Amino acid sequence: MARLQPVRGTHDILGDKAIRFRTIYNIFRSVAERYGHEEIDTPIFEFTETFKRTLGDTSDVVTKEMYTFEDRGGEQVTLRPEYTAGIARAFISNGLQQVMPCKFYSYGPIFRYERPQKGRMRQFHQMDIEILGVPEAQADIEVLAIASDLLNELGIGDHITLELNSLGDPESRNAYRDALIAYFGGYKSQLSEDSLKRLEKNPMRILDSKDEGDRALIENAPRIGDFYNDYTKEFFKEVIGGIEDIGIKYEINDRLVRGLDYYSHTAFEFTTDQLGAQGAVIAGGRYDGLMEMMGGPKTAGIGWAAGMERLAELISEDLLEKSARPVVIAPVGNDAQSMAMKIAHDLRAGGIVVDMAYRGNVGKRMKRANKQGASHAVLIGEAEMARNVAMVKNLDQGSQEEIALDKLASYLAEQRL
Repeated sequence: MARLQPVRGTHDILGDKAIRFRTIYNIFRSVAERYGHEEIDTPIFEFTETFKRTLGDTSDVVTKEMYTFEDRGGEQVTLRPEYTAGIARAFISNGLQQVMPCKFYSYGPIFRYERPQKGRMRQFHQMDIEILGVPEAQADIEVLAIASDLLNELGIGDHITLELNSLGDPESRNAYRDALIAYFGGYKSQLSEDSLKRLEKNPMRILDSKDEGDRALIENAPRIGDFYNDYTKEFFKEVIGGIEDIGIKYEINDRLVRGLDYYSHTAFEFTTDQLGAQGAVIAGGRYDGLMEMMGGPKTAGIGWAAGMERLAELISEDLLEKSARPVVIAPVGNDAQSMAMKIAHDLRAGGIVVDMAYRGNVGKRMKRANKQGASHAVLIGEAEMARNVAMVKNLDQGSQEEIALDKLASYLAEQRL
């Protein structure tokens, strides 16, 4: 029989990796809640139309990467390829326009059929931040501040660069779109096949192309800043001023774009040079046209997503949340087994981490205790049971003393402070 393996592009999260994920998530949750964000957990799969509407028929995610299938009821459903569409659907489905603004955070698996490589999986994990119902620049500043705080508390802020751009309001964006169509339209014979498809529908997405021929043409393409109207300039100025006031460093990258029409104003990525080609660890932007496009009320929105796997590669060992060291219970002889189980149960009820070796003599059990990094071992045999006491060994100091069973929990809690 062939050896069972995880599906290509997926991975098991255990051991050190699980500790890294838990550490990052706990810091993320703490930062998000400090900013007044509530947790939201949307389904892992939605009707396919939810993502097709929001991601666009010409996007790589829709055309090449979505895990879409027909369920037993004949419905077309898709595993979640990103968070924003599901949260927007939840906003509409639950009538949340009545309680705006809505500030959410979320965490979970994302699914895309991509070529697996370093920092890119087919099932990966994202943390997500969204603010709905705030058209003012304060929301842009806040989501950038959350991202910056998260990276700093993870101890990696000094290795990350914020790349920032404005996509403008619809008037500015449409003027830029027309300029791109006119420019690239003169080079149709030189464009890649993907860029030719995007030329009429999503010309801004050509700027994301990795094709070498496209990149040469992009060098001389019009710059979006030349098409900003006064409102766009003032909005971007307010965002920049806000993040400067709170000490967030940034670089303007006027080639950083989002191809879909519902995006506007602020677009950003936090990038690093420490992960090779997959340098973006957080990416986001403003999407004021999304709700209306999905059939909901006109609602401003802005948010970002962060890749857990990439962040896990960057954080220091010193940051990791260490599990509490256990106390090991070692019964001496079969007659003490039941009493040992009761002691373990009582100590756990008192909040102490307890483990028991299920078999072996005292020597083997003590070896296991040392291997686990236990702080103390509690030994109990017939003689101890007769006197309602236990022998407690401090495994760090090598000392031991006899403790009454009714004082055992308080003694260990005090010893392990």
